[in-house]
Amino acid sequence: MNILITGGTGLIGRALSAALLTDGHQVSVLTRNPDKARNTLASGVLALKWQNADIDALAALVEENDAVINLAGESIAGENLLSILTKRWTKESKERIQKSRTDIGKTLVKAIEKAQKKPDVFIQASAVGYYGPTDDEPVSENAKNGKDFLSETCAIWENSTAALDEIGVRRVIIRTGLVLAPKGGILPIMLLPFRLFAGGKLGSGEQYVPWVHLEDEINAIRFLLKNEDARGVYNLSAPQPVKQRELAKIAGRVLRRPSFIPAPAFALKLALGEKSTLILDGQRAVPEKLLTEGYTFGHDDFEKALKTLL
Repeated sequence: MNILITGGTGLIGRALSAALLTDGHQVSVLTRNPDKARNTLASGVLALKWQNADIDALAALVEENDAVINLAGESIAGENLLSILTKRWTKESKERIQKSRTDIGKTLVKAIEKAQKKPDVFIQASAVGYYGPTDDEPVSENAKNGKDFLSETCAIWENSTAALDEIGVRRVIIRTGLVLAPKGGILPIMLLPFRLFAGGKLGSGEQYVPWVHLEDEINAIRFLLKNEDARGVYNLSAPQPVKQRELAKIAGRVLRRPSFIPAPAFALKLALGEKSTLILDGQRAVPEKLLTEGYTFGHDDFEKALKTLL
């Protein structure tokens, strides 16, 4: 299978492209900086120049591929610890975050509509933030979207490629939780307070954290690519999300560090502004469709997963 990936230079994209290459597929990554991308992508993955203004060239490229995976979008939290802590959401940054998702989605749709040969499957990235802050009730794929910025962003991200449903392309939407990886991503930032002997619950600690091991993120996407009956929305998070206070206890236990120093909600709101919703609110998202359709998670226990990651 020939597979085209946008947003392929991020944490998920790099791991996914390498795994698909191992499976025997030909993998191409569309990026604005191919030379830089070649230094981070697995050997054998093609790095191609993204030229969003040239729909004809993009349509021709689409015709060469059997699957398109759209992971593109500016980081919502920030690229690193410094940007997470210092860069608040502003009207301009919110617009930029949303535009980075919708522009690419709409451009891909135009190219696919123009292509003589359509891809067999299109995988559209999204996040469990679609549901907004939820309480203890488990949230399956049938739940309605929330009303906050994250919910709105996920909704328009998904809708940017909705036109593909009308032209018969099998479209799969993956609403991903917090992806935990040995290097990069959110895990090193989550564990930093514990390593500094200052770990503990955040806010009330009652909010659920919908997490997923990077291996399951990649394997679930491979599963959805191969399963010709898979279409529509899938929650891509571990079957057992944990409350934040439980996560703090487990992290402290695994790292052998204190986990009793709380970060009050008011302090986090003061420091991060509206962005504090990323850690003070959560979703008890469950991967109902993946489990029903036969996917088996390799990592469904947070403590065991954390030990493998460390």
